[in-house]
Amino acid sequence: MPDHYRVTMRKAVHVFSAGHFITLNDTLCEPVHGHNWTVACEFEGRPDRHGMVVDFIWLRDALTAIVGRLDHAMLLPTENPLLQVTEQVAGGQAEVEVRFGARRWVFPADECRLLPLANTTAEWLARWIGRELQAACGAAGQPVTGGLRIEVDECLGQAAVWQSLPESITPQS
Repeated sequence: MPDHYRVTMRKAVHVFSAGHFITLNDTLCEPVHGHNWTVACEFEGRPDRHGMVVDFIWLRDALTAIVGRLDHAMLLPTENPLLQVTEQVAGGQAEVEVRFGARRWVFPADECRLLPLANTTAEWLARWIGRELQAACGAAGQPVTGGLRIEVDECLGQAAVWQSLPESITPQS
C-alpha cells in the first residue's frame, strides 16, 4: 500500500466577519445577520522532490487573500432565482438593492461581495473558497492533484465541508 499524505491548515488568521441571509425555501427568507466564519483546508497528494505536498507559507498567504476578500462585507448571492440583486447609483452613491417578494434591502456597494452562488450557505461558501483556492494554485504552479477539502464554520460546532476529489477518482460525466 502506498504512503498517503495530507496537509492541514487551520489558523487564527483565516477568520472573516461577514453578514448574510439565506432563502430557506421559496417563501421564507431569514433576517440579515452575521457570523465570525472560520476556514480550514486540507490538501492531499504526494510530496514533491523537496518533501512538500504544498508550501505552507504559500498556502497560508493564498488562503488569507481569499478569506480577506470576504471580511467585513455583506455576502450576497447573484444566482438565487428568488432574489433580485441590482447594482445602482442613488444620490451619487453606488448601492446594491436586494428584493425578496415584498422585502427590500439596500447596501453600500463597496461593502458588498456579489458571489456567483444560489445562496450564501456555509456549504456553498466552502465550495466558492475551494474553487478560488484551486484557481490560485493553478496560477501559482501549485497543482491540486490529490484532492482539496475546505471547511467553513459559521460558529463553533456548526460547519460545512466541500471537497474536490483526487483527479484519479473524479467521476466521469
